[in-house]
Amino acid sequence: MIRFLQSQGKIKKYVLSGILVVICVGMVTYLTQGISSSGSGLTGPAKGVVATVGSDQITAQEVVDQGRAMLRQQFPRGNAMAEQMLPYFNQQAVEQLINQKALIIAAQNMGLRVSNAELREEFEHGQYSQTFFPGGKFIGEDKYQEVLREANLTPTRFEELEKNNLLFQKLRTMVAGTAVVSDAEVTEEARKRNTKVKFDYAVVDAAEVKKGIHPSEEELKAFYERNKVSYTNSIPEKRKLRYAVVDLAKVQSQATVTDDQLKAYYQAHADQYRVPEQALVRHILIKAPLPGDDGKLDPKLLDAAQAKANDLLKQIKAGADFGKLAKENSDDPGSKDTQGLLGWIQRGRYGSADIEKVIFSMPKGQTSDVLKSSYGFHIVRLEDKQDAHVKPLDEVKGDIEPLLKQQVAQALAEAQAKALLTHAQANGIEAAAHGSAVTTDFVSSKDALPGIGVAADFMTAAFAAKEKAPPEIIHTPQGYAVYEVLAVQAPRTPSFEEIKSKLEEQFKNEQSGALLSKKAQELGDRAKASHDLKKAAKELGLTVKTSEPVLATGQVPDIGSMANEGVAGVFAGKPGDIVGPAQAGQNGAVLQIVTREEPTAVEMEQKKDEVHESLLQQKRQEIFGLYVTNLRQQMEKSGKIVINQAERKQLTGGLGPAGL
Repeated sequence: MIRFLQSQGKIKKYVLSGILVVICVGMVTYLTQGISSSGSGLTGPAKGVVATVGSDQITAQEVVDQGRAMLRQQFPRGNAMAEQMLPYFNQQAVEQLINQKALIIAAQNMGLRVSNAELREEFEHGQYSQTFFPGGKFIGEDKYQEVLREANLTPTRFEELEKNNLLFQKLRTMVAGTAVVSDAEVTEEARKRNTKVKFDYAVVDAAEVKKGIHPSEEELKAFYERNKVSYTNSIPEKRKLRYAVVDLAKVQSQATVTDDQLKAYYQAHADQYRVPEQALVRHILIKAPLPGDDGKLDPKLLDAAQAKANDLLKQIKAGADFGKLAKENSDDPGSKDTQGLLGWIQRGRYGSADIEKVIFSMPKGQTSDVLKSSYGFHIVRLEDKQDAHVKPLDEVKGDIEPLLKQQVAQALAEAQAKALLTHAQANGIEAAAHGSAVTTDFVSSKDALPGIGVAADFMTAAFAAKEKAPPEIIHTPQGYAVYEVLAVQAPRTPSFEEIKSKLEEQFKNEQSGALLSKKAQELGDRAKASHDLKKAAKELGLTVKTSEPVLATGQVPDIGSMANEGVAGVFAGKPGDIVGPAQAGQNGAVLQIVTREEPTAVEMEQKKDEVHESLLQQKRQEIFGLYVTNLRQQMEKSGKIVINQAERKQLTGGLGPAGL
């Protein structure tokens, strides 16, 4: 384990909320679509295991945890629709976990590894640099483990996940490093992206078409009978419930913690409150020059950087203000605006062991000589120093008390809920709750309930319980609930009258789609026959508009994105060509090219590097996607990937590998 990662500063909220997704899911997200997962075997993995990849198991709990992490990232506030999406996210989690483990095995078989030094470099200078080392300064000892606990991660697991991510990047670089983009491809793509087209267009408006549809009673009844199978049992089962809630927040507000409890907790967790030796430091960094194209440093530039650092030190020794010089001259963007202040640092946190040794050997108030590291030239000033010690109870009491209060409240709430259940089973929920019980109307399993809200676990239990069975207890987001089922309405098929308005809307949508397509086709046929869109539109009572010159990435009123298939064909034609009919959002459209503006040689040259990089990334993704597909197929065929289809079906509701 890397020592500096054992207790680090607080990860930003977006990292916390998606930490599993970013590291574990993000590795293979774009690779999962369309990958077959047919391997199952006659004697598949054991119950509770969704798949085995090599010697590793993927458990149902892993899938659920990752699926819910993805769900929370997509729907941070949560709602009924979000819960309905859980099987989809579970399916994505299955595919991504399998792919991740397969890729790690493949990378290891190729001899690829990630060292602790590489992991530290990633945290200090990679995507987490502003989280762990804002301004190049490491952020404190205590909060890292706290944040990982909130994310249900240990430091060991977090480091393992990030190492896997770096390993994946190495593998991808190796596999996709053969991608090549020719000059001809770049030229063609640059021309395509930077060609502007001006065109006339007429739109067949879906809303207007729909307004003209007025179905009769007979037509609606025929529509109902024709589609009756789709309405079978479309009114879900509903239940009338009675329940009483034990509110954890209310219990916690009334809970108290004694001094003896505080002291006992403090003594049991004393290691958490140990503060290592640390120093309050300012520094000035004069960066060393970067190597040239030949990989060598220019000695003149290096001498100039050192000379600048020597001059600054001379000014400091002459009485100049260290902070002012740091703000005006330091090349460290993270600390120059704070007059060089790095804050409190501990041993192993500065980045250079030699400079750190100097820092911790200086007395308070002293400034170092010019010190050299791989980054450049440093001048450090020790503002203050603090010996290693254990924080006293009075200092950490404010952190301990809420934790203990929550524990006390949890125990009290659980005890209250059990007492409530016992009383309810003997005398009924109404009597047990002393008038605070809730009796619902008939509700579906997706409805929100007073005092509980949308709670999938509660509804799952309530809709599995037997009618008029004795009260039961279940944990809820708010605490606990004691509940019973008073009555059950079975699923049923609605009558024609019950859904008449819905039928009319569906009928109009169906008919308008067909009419829209027919009218747009007629417009296109007439325009192509006469080579005149304006004439064809006038004959059908439609208005013609003219666009501004637009790129393939542009937007046009009433048309929308020009990247949409159909209208994108306008960039392949010449003036006078008719394009369409094409889908334009909900509408239909026909276009006629007016002018075509090819990009100039200068414009092409300006975009050349950008286009080259874009095409290169696209090819790399395609190559690596093909590699992953082949890897999955080979490992499944050889039995190195075995999927428990029964477990997967239970978690995903029968969704296929592509989420279908």
